[in-house]
Amino acid sequence: MEPLKIICFCIGGIIISLISNVFLLNFSKSLGIRNKNDVLVRWSNESKPSLGGVSFFVVFLFFILVHLILFYDENIFHNDLFTFSPFEFTGLVLAGTLAFSMGLADDAYNTKPLIKLLVQISCGIIFILTGTKIDVTHIFAIDAALTVLWVVIIMNSLNMLDNMDGITGTTVFSILLTCLLGGWIVSGFNADIWTLSIAAMLGGILGFLFLNVHPSKLFMGDAGSQFIGLFVSFFAIRNLWNVSSETETNAWASIIVTLIAFTPAAADTLTVVINRLKKGKSPMVGGKDHTTHHLVYAGLNDIQVWYVFLGLGIGATLLSLLMIYLIDLGIILPIAFFSIYFLVTFYFLYRNTLKFPQKK
Repeated sequence: MEPLKIICFCIGGIIISLISNVFLLNFSKSLGIRNKNDVLVRWSNESKPSLGGVSFFVVFLFFILVHLILFYDENIFHNDLFTFSPFEFTGLVLAGTLAFSMGLADDAYNTKPLIKLLVQISCGIIFILTGTKIDVTHIFAIDAALTVLWVVIIMNSLNMLDNMDGITGTTVFSILLTCLLGGWIVSGFNADIWTLSIAAMLGGILGFLFLNVHPSKLFMGDAGSQFIGLFVSFFAIRNLWNVSSETETNAWASIIVTLIAFTPAAADTLTVVINRLKKGKSPMVGGKDHTTHHLVYAGLNDIQVWYVFLGLGIGATLLSLLMIYLIDLGIILPIAFFSIYFLVTFYFLYRNTLKFPQKK
């Protein structure tokens, strides 16, 4: 019965996502196209609706509604004194709504960077206040600060990665799949609220990718990248960062697991930040200087670049799951060697930006 529930929520996510995105395409031809003639940041020279990410939030609301109807005996918003799980879900809903609203405003009005940063920090604080935080040092102040920093970094990293068809959606799918399967390795197979919410979102991402992989019909937009960044950061805290706490192993093991799982996004963000700082530019200003763009300058076409990042995502998922399995068995000695995957990926992508510089 539990596998059927997971499959149904995933299929439901796909259906709701497709319906939402087709609706937006058919009835919002001009809505969500900010700076229609601005092709300095967007890789595509064709203006397209930037509302694809709205479907992520719609799928999330769909999941909550269906869960409340089907499992009415489970009050997912009630805080049990003996477990923070329902309270954590409330925090996810509050922070997710805030992130989505800010992203939607940014798509429409170009929100000031300081406002975006303050909202992202607020999302991290909401996580902490509702019982979700990174637990690696066991010192509240340090772990709390690390949690807020993590949320800000991931929300911005995935927003930066959203620069070419299918890249961010595919990367997020691999990370959430890692979180889902990794959680089962540590805690056993189940269909609790966390599993079902990830399953629904995986379906939502698949539905979005049908229309976003090259040649895309719509973009994710900040509403999508901010919400999905928030969603991913939440489950990475629960299922990746805190795997060492659940298995009683060294914290550095969970740090490496998280790094490997986020390899495509981390390598791109680090490369862009280094190159822009070397040129005296702000890392937060958009441009066609991402690792994806440089792969095109090297001779690949858009769909081939997507294949590269799809491969990197698959590799990251498989290695992360193997690491989590070894950690669960108490075999942590060889874990550090898996960091070679990130180092090699970063070196390859960074070196490519130097070998094939940005075209004028």
